[in-house]
Amino acid sequence: MKTKNSYAVLGLGRYGYAVAKELVETGAEVLVVDSREDVINDVVDEFPLCKCADITDEDAIAQLGISNIDVVIIAVASNLETSVMATTLCKDAGVKTVIVKCANERQCKILSKIGADKVVLPEYESGVRLAKNLLSSGFVDILELTNNISLVEFDVKPEWVGETLIDLNLRKKYSINVIAIQQDNDVTTEIDPNKPLEASMKLIVVANRQKLEKMR
Repeated sequence: MKTKNSYAVLGLGRYGYAVAKELVETGAEVLVVDSREDVINDVVDEFPLCKCADITDEDAIAQLGISNIDVVIIAVASNLETSVMATTLCKDAGVKTVIVKCANERQCKILSKIGADKVVLPEYESGVRLAKNLLSSGFVDILELTNNISLVEFDVKPEWVGETLIDLNLRKKYSINVIAIQQDNDVTTEIDPNKPLEASMKLIVVANRQKLEKMR
């Protein structure tokens, strides 16, 4: 029984390379594809599955076995025609999830209409994330799960040092669910609610954004 998703990254610019590298380092099965032979030759030692192919060619897509891939990331935002064709071919091949990097909002609208399951504007999204971090009074690494619920990391507040999670009762006071604790670059999800918090700890929580603001 299959337990892990398989991935393909089409286009090895900075964004595609970064995504592929992260996926491989976490143990995922990743196929990387680029039309430039020199690029593929440069990364062949980093990625077990490398192919040089034209992702706008239907026969090439079939030969790559894209129909067997769960998630395809198309990272060629500099060429809208290529993105459109690759998206169409991947969806026609039966790929469940196609994620496409876009250069602007117009591209996002076009690619969404022709079948992309998710479109991303990396520069815009990183800018929004930075602004939210700056405005969130110590909250960092904000990821919006829904319009109201976010995944947030923040330092243990000075007044919490020495207190336990049971004592603080964050779930009742702020609707915060602590899912992990980071300390000295180590992250654990095995949380002892009776262990006193330390100043060097960071809490990783799922929380309602509006109620989280009460912590300011």
